Amino acid sequence: MHHSTRLRQRLENNEIIVLPGAYDALSAILIEQAGFEQFFTTGFGIAAGTLGVPDIGLLTQTEIIERARRIASVVDIPLVADMDTGYGNPLNVMRTTQECVQSNIAAVILEDQEWPKRCGHLEGKRVIPRDDHVQKLRAAVHARGDDDLVIIARTDARAVTDLTDAIDRGHAYQAAGADVIFIEAPRSIEELRVIRDAFPPDVRLFANMIENGATPFLSAQTLQDLGFRMVVYPLSGLFAATAALQRVYTGLHATGTTDGSRESTGFEEFKAIIGLSKFDAMETRFSTNGD
Repeated sequence: MHHSTRLRQRLENNEIIVLPGAYDALSAILIEQAGFEQFFTTGFGIAAGTLGVPDIGLLTQTEIIERARRIASVVDIPLVADMDTGYGNPLNVMRTTQECVQSNIAAVILEDQEWPKRCGHLEGKRVIPRDDHVQKLRAAVHARGDDDLVIIARTDARAVTDLTDAIDRGHAYQAAGADVIFIEAPRSIEELRVIRDAFPPDVRLFANMIENGATPFLSAQTLQDLGFRMVVYPLSGLFAATAALQRVYTGLHATGTTDGSRESTGFEEFKAIIGLSKFDAMETRFSTNGD
C-alpha cells in the first residue's frame, strides 16, 4: 500500500495524527524506532542541518526534494513533507507534486507566502493573493493524479493581515481541493477555538507546535480536544540534538575528553540503531570468500 493511502486512511479516524519532525535520515530512523506511524520533514531543520542557515527560503526545490526523498527511503512510515510555496507558479507546483508522488511521499504542505518564504513563526512574512494560491492548490490536486497524496494548504495570513483573512483563505483553499487546512501561528488558545468553530466538523485542521513559538505550546491530546486532526512538533528533535551536541563539544573543549558524557549513546547501541548487522549479513551473503 502506498504511504499516501496509509496516511489518508488514518485521517478517517478520530484520533489526532502526531507528526514528529525529522531533519535527516538518522532522525527519521529514530522516529520510526520510537513507534510513530508517520512523521514530518521540517524545512527549518533541513535548512539548518544542510546549510547552517535559518529558514528564509535559501534552499531550492531540488535540494528539498532530494533530501525528502532520501529521508523517506530509510523508513517504512508515511512522510508529510514541507514543500514551502511549491517553488513557483502553478506549473512549478505541479512538478513539485509529481516529484513527491514519485518519491512515495504521503503528504505535502503548500503555503501561501511570497518567495523567498520565511519560517511561519518569524516576523517579516508576506502572502500572495488568495486566488493565486487557490490556483496553485488546484494545480497540485491535478498533478497528484490517482495517487492518494494528502494536500495540506497552509496560510500565513494571520501574521500579515488578520485572523479573519486567514480563515477566509482556509475556506477558499478547502474548496480548491485541499485535504487539510493549516492556519499558521495563531496567538492564543482562544484563536485556536475560533479557527475550529469557523469550519464544519468534517474539515481537518492542522496545528504547528514550536517550543517558544508564536502559538501556545500544547499537547496532542489538548489539540484533539480542541478539534484538530493533525499536529506537528517539527523542531523538538532538532532543538534537543543541538543542546546535546553543545554540551558534548563544550565539555570536550574544556576538559579534553568526553568520558563524562554518560547520557551519550554507546557504540554498540548506535550500530544497532543504524542496522549494521543487516548490512554485514548482506555482505556475507554476496561475498565470494575467495571461491
